Amino acid sequence: MSRDFNDHCWNDVIDDEIREIYQAYHRETFVGSKPAILAIDLYNKAYLGGNRPVLEVNREFSGSCGQNAWRALEPTQKLFAAARAVGVPVIYSTRHADTAGVHSTNRRMKGETEDLYHIKAELAPEPGELVIYKERASAFFGTPLIAHLRRMGVESLIILGESTSGCVRASTVDAYSYGFHNVLVEECTYDRSMLSHKVNLFDLHNKYADVMHVEDVLAHLAGLAKK
Repeated sequence: MSRDFNDHCWNDVIDDEIREIYQAYHRETFVGSKPAILAIDLYNKAYLGGNRPVLEVNREFSGSCGQNAWRALEPTQKLFAAARAVGVPVIYSTRHADTAGVHSTNRRMKGETEDLYHIKAELAPEPGELVIYKERASAFFGTPLIAHLRRMGVESLIILGESTSGCVRASTVDAYSYGFHNVLVEECTYDRSMLSHKVNLFDLHNKYADVMHVEDVLAHLAGLAKK
C-alpha cells in the first residue's frame, strides 16, 4: 500500500517548515528481507493502573504508560501471531529489577519487585523464543543480541515496545549502526509522553528507520505466507 511519507501521528506537532527541512530524507518505505521482531520492554510496569490517562495512573504508579500502553496491546498481539505463523522470529529485550545484591546499572526504584519487570502475560514469549536481558537503554549494548541475530541470519528488524524516546530509540539507532534495515511499528510503539512519542518517531523515521502502520506490516507478513 502506497502512503505519503508523513502519513503518521506526528502531523499535529511537526509543521510545514520542519517537513520541508527534512524533505531530503523522503524515500520508499518497506519491510526488509529476512526480518525478526524486536519487542522492547513489554513488562508489567508499563501497564500499571489500567487503561486510563497517563497522568492519572502516574499519580499512583510512577512509570506507567497507561492508556498508551494498553492501546498498543491488541495490535502487538496481532503482529506476534502473524510473525509466528510465517516463522519470523520474535525476540524480546527487557530487564531485571532484582540483581541479587550485585551493584548493576539497572535503575531499580525503591519498593519495586521483580514481577513488575516480567513480560506481560498477554504478550509473553512462546517456548524457544529469545529473551535478552539488558542493563542500559539499548537492547544491543553489552548484550549478545547481535551474535544471535547474525547466527539466525536476520537482515532487518521490526521494532516495537516502549518507550519511543528511550529504549526503543536507543535500540533502533544501534540496529541502524549495525547495518540492519529497521521498521518501527507506529501502533505498537508507545511512550508516557505523546509529544516525545511523536517527535521521536518523526526523527527516527527520517534518519534510522521506516515508521510503518501495523496494517502494512501485517500485509507484508501475509505476503510471506503465500510464497
